[in-house]
Amino acid sequence: MAGVTAPLLGLEKQSLREQALSALRTAITSGELAPGRHLVETELSDMLQISRGTLREALRQLAQEGLLSAGPRGRLSVRHLDEKEIRDIFAVRAALESLAARTLCELPDRAQVIAALHRKLEDMEAAQDAPLAERVEADMEFHRALCLLTGNETLLHSWTSLEGSIRMSIMFAGLEKGVKNMSVDRHRDIIAAIETGDAAVVRKTILEHMDTAADNLVAQ
Repeated sequence: MAGVTAPLLGLEKQSLREQALSALRTAITSGELAPGRHLVETELSDMLQISRGTLREALRQLAQEGLLSAGPRGRLSVRHLDEKEIRDIFAVRAALESLAARTLCELPDRAQVIAALHRKLEDMEAAQDAPLAERVEADMEFHRALCLLTGNETLLHSWTSLEGSIRMSIMFAGLEKGVKNMSVDRHRDIIAAIETGDAAVVRKTILEHMDTAADNLVAQ
């Protein structure tokens, strides 16, 4: 393209990739692309009006996030989570978030951390009558804040790598099961535990929170 520099072309391509990522991620976590559905590149590239190369970049990212799984000959399909996988995801979450909460207990500015978490809790309260997807995001923001406020980038990166799987486990469980895990009072208990500064209390609270969440999602 005459008169356009390489960096600008790169930004244009990156924008298309990010838009494709966002659209596909939403379609998967909302159930529009159902679990087990095989993804046909020609069909998706036509729908999104992007090149197959850009689409493949987006699909690779979604596979890394745990939203897609590869079958025979590398054919991608929307990941289907079974009970064991959901429990495994929440066991890892429990380990990461209990580490985060214990770290927050040791911070000298714990009062600022508590205030920040209360703001996230207010966002959850404000979203209580919103569609499920918005409630999920408010819930996710609370838990992301637990990790972000530690200042431990490795911890945050590890938690972020689970985000796709967490969203899928909640959205695919359905409204009734998902909502049980978004109780404001359950999250207020986490803040209260951190406020005590007692690492043992915090660990117990987080583990119970995650065990109960997993039980809710896999309940028959």
